[in-house]
Amino acid sequence: VQLVESGGGLVQSGGSLTLSCAASGFAFANYAMVWYRLAPGRAPELVASISSTPSGESTQYATFADGRFVISRNNTRTALSLQMDSLKPEDTAVYYCGKGDTGSLDSDVRHWGQGTQVTVSS
Repeated sequence: VQLVESGGGLVQSGGSLTLSCAASGFAFANYAMVWYRLAPGRAPELVASISSTPSGESTQYATFADGRFVISRNNTRTALSLQMDSLKPEDTAVYYCGKGDTGSLDSDVRHWGQGTQVTVSS
């Protein structure tokens, strides 16, 4: 399993960024995927998750992300994205892409990318 995040950077408050995660080494279409973030001095936070089941895709967002962030996946390109709008300084963190153990939203996650830094200036 290989997960490679990109798209992080420095952005002003109110700005937007789109994070990408290139996945390889597994049957991407069969697994749920997640975005987590880790900021200094804070516990890891689940940002968003997207399932992949026979009945289709579902998404789930943390309260702080709902309405501002959109998670999506492209199973053909084996890529995961996170569109982030209306960014706030408190969104500053390292963002990690993760692979679920199953296709369900409540799947455990045991594989992670190396992370991409997002810094939001006030």
